[in-house]
Amino acid sequence: MDSTWNWLENDLPHGAIRQRSVAVFAGQKLVVVGGSSGMGRQTAEDVVAAGGSAVIIGQDSTKVDDTVNLLSKVGEAYGIAADLTKRDQTERVRRQLADEHGDATLLVNAAGLFLPKPFLSLEHSDYDSYAELDRSMFFVTQSVAQGMVTHGRGGSIVIIGSMWAHQAIGATPSAGYSAAKGGLHALTHNLALELAPHAIRVNTVAPAVVATPIYEKFVPKNKLQETLDSFNTFHPLGRIGTTRDIANTITFLLSPATSWVTGAIWNVDGGVMAGRN
Repeated sequence: MDSTWNWLENDLPHGAIRQRSVAVFAGQKLVVVGGSSGMGRQTAEDVVAAGGSAVIIGQDSTKVDDTVNLLSKVGEAYGIAADLTKRDQTERVRRQLADEHGDATLLVNAAGLFLPKPFLSLEHSDYDSYAELDRSMFFVTQSVAQGMVTHGRGGSIVIIGSMWAHQAIGATPSAGYSAAKGGLHALTHNLALELAPHAIRVNTVAPAVVATPIYEKFVPKNKLQETLDSFNTFHPLGRIGTTRDIANTITFLLSPATSWVTGAIWNVDGGVMAGRN
């Protein structure tokens, strides 16, 4: 990899930010939907460490504040707390982004909801939760993209899709989740074409099983590590992913190093989509 990327350090503990001399993102502002935890937070840390600023959007105000405080030790950071499954709160976020952060040139849609449930057991509320989150990211993306067009600086958008949008996994019945993520994959292709004339690139990262807080919603805390470890052999490379694994690719796609990449769905999945042993 180009030496530009020597500021990405795999050995840094979570929550540690080290200012590096290579300011890849100097003068750029990143909006991260779902930026107060997991891969969204790690990406924000990396962008700020490389000279950018970040707007953290998350549901838990305490986590948003904690993330902003951490990032502020290195650079500029802003926080917006909102439940993006609520339409009125989504509209509030859109207005705030337009009024205060219309100069953003980078966007990561990392908010996620994953509740494995058999298709025949899915209820309207389950479907609506996925649909409302997709709807929110759709219109937040519209607001940020409009700012990019208005300011004429171009930009880069990265969406977090999923391996589950490519194929079904028997151990995790996920018709609702897969449908939602599949929609984001299709959105990637459409936005890449429509926004290309404005020098705005749109790509998606499709992970397999990654150790993030998303699993805490349905796996007991005392069983979490054991459950995640049980998926190690599902991946040809022998382990589940980390937030660092995914953030490395997200940040690469945000950067000028991938200036000729748009409309791509990148599988970052430990080899799962390559096939089965």
